[in-house]
Amino acid sequence: MENLALIGAGLAALGAGIGGAIGNGILIGRTIESISRQPEMKGQLTTTMFIGVALVEAMPIIAIVLGFMLLAKA
Repeated sequence: MENLALIGAGLAALGAGIGGAIGNGILIGRTIESISRQPEMKGQLTTTMFIGVALVEAMPIIAIVLGFMLLAKA
């Protein structure tokens, strides 16, 4: 049972890292594209991007917390 908890914690960390990286990469890439098309909107786009990054990062943080909870039960 302990081994399964360790595997689950590792998979949670793996999914959190990959998901957060892909989400942030897409979000920041699209923001850079938008700024290059409309430079006068840079301030608004950057603010919206930071809000989006915070929301994207919420899921990996939750996944890491769940991984730690699995480790605590092991």
